[in-house]
Amino acid sequence: MTTVTLDVRSPQDVTSDFSTAWKTGTAQKTARISFATPELLWQVLTAKRRELLKALCGAGPVSIRDAARRVGRNVKAVHGDVTARLAAGVLSRAESGGVEFPFDAVKVEFLLQAA
Repeated sequence: MTTVTLDVRSPQDVTSDFSTAWKTGTAQKTARISFATPELLWQVLTAKRRELLKALCGAGPVSIRDAARRVGRNVKAVHGDVTARLAAGVLSRAESGGVEFPFDAVKVEFLLQAA
């Protein structure tokens, strides 16, 4: 099973991890998509968008129309969510012209602490 971790990390932490991986030639053990703040993470993962990701987990490339059918929503609304997820790097364009979420599972990781 391929899992992606969505987490909240500073740009410096992300850059440091990238630099370490580049120098050592070893990749991280899991795929990661990082956000600078919890607010950005939740902006990307609204309830309807989480439902869409869940429907796309392990599905392979699908058209936007098929994605809309899977979640029982209209095509225009799903198109907006897909476009936003493409811009955030959470989804990718498939060679077939559809969209793809190439993971079977999503792990969300963040820490909330006092200001």
